[in-house]
Amino acid sequence: MGEQRSVKFPQEVVEEYAALGVDLHAMFSAGHLGTRMGVQIVQASAEKVVGTMPVEGNTQPYGLLHGGASAVLAETLGSVGSMLHGGISKVAVGVDLNCTHHRGARSGLVTGVATPVHRGRSTATYEIVITDEQDRRVCTARLTCLLRDAEGLKG
Repeated sequence: MGEQRSVKFPQEVVEEYAALGVDLHAMFSAGHLGTRMGVQIVQASAEKVVGTMPVEGNTQPYGLLHGGASAVLAETLGSVGSMLHGGISKVAVGVDLNCTHHRGARSGLVTGVATPVHRGRSTATYEIVITDEQDRRVCTARLTCLLRDAEGLKG
């Protein structure tokens, strides 16, 4: 479970961040929690973020994928989309997350796909659909992020 290796960004986004000396792949990784849980972001743009997470190691006592693990995957993907939408001058901060769990998963990988519902100047909302390896819906989530000025958060 290490660092992110295969995140795909639009070239213009890579160039915008590189010109400012920002390590885009580190900035848009799954973070420490996501890394511990095995989250891998495999595609990322403001229009669509795709990531995977293993079920193994992320289960509750009955051996099913933990609902909190689904929430971590959903919030990670929606936050990445929100940050890419906001651009270099904004930081996305989650303010609302809801998850509906449709079925259990006992093994393999789950895949989350985040797509925008609303992309405004001060908020961004993404729907995240998590499916199992048979493409059955495991969870549907919605994340709303506040887009704050990055300048005010430096410190």
